[in-house]
Amino acid sequence: MFARRIRVEYDEAGVAIPAPLKWLDNFAMRSFTNDSVFDDTLPVADGLIEIGSRVPLELLDERMTDWFRRKGYLKAGMGLHMTELTAAK
Repeated sequence: MFARRIRVEYDEAGVAIPAPLKWLDNFAMRSFTNDSVFDDTLPVADGLIEIGSRVPLELLDERMTDWFRRKGYLKAGMGLHMTELTAAK
């Protein structure tokens, strides 16, 4: 189910920092999206999530950035970056 491994980092003053597991777990709770495609997300560590093959990376980035901004995790001038790594094991 979780076929892809994604590194999630935020940019603070030009430094890439792994998104805390707390943030990723909060996003994965789904209560805010009502979009079942995000059921296929599994936070595994700071800066690391595993996702299913049907999760569009661009949409995940967009929705996660929006959620992190609304929660106050990402401040003005801070950006979120996602990098697809190897397949999940």
